[in-house]
Amino acid sequence: MNRTLTTALMLVAVWLLWSGHTEPLLLGFGLLSVLAVLAITRRMDRFSGSEGGRSPGFRLLMYLPWLIGQIFKSNLEVARIILNPQLPISPRVIRVPASQKTDAGQVIYANSITLTPGTISLDVRDNQILVHALTEDSAAGVENGEMDRRVSRAEGGG
Repeated sequence: MNRTLTTALMLVAVWLLWSGHTEPLLLGFGLLSVLAVLAITRRMDRFSGSEGGRSPGFRLLMYLPWLIGQIFKSNLEVARIILNPQLPISPRVIRVPASQKTDAGQVIYANSITLTPGTISLDVRDNQILVHALTEDSAAGVENGEMDRRVSRAEGGG
């Protein structure tokens, strides 16, 4: 119940901030939208088996600044590669372990890899992620396991 109330309050706050409307009809539509999202979320939780489970919440927010820094650094590296006349790429496909305990954790990890320029998650299966890396350095950055450890920590594990 606490999670549902927190989610509802966050949705209401975001809706009010983004819409800026205070007319009764539009407030009613906003409330209906929030209720629909809550109903869909509860249904998804029930079918995914995570109902009542712990969500990353604050720990995930602590992970985001690190991820944004990695995205920024990778953007600079990819820009440097593109601007180089020799185009020094060495594409390769690698398989890296995903040590997260939940499907959501593995999705966060795979999406984090894809958000980082120079790498794309191709497949998530059997606690492993198939990754296409543009260069040896970008492949080594994924293989070193730092992102995997940080996502696991954000998820609530090690």
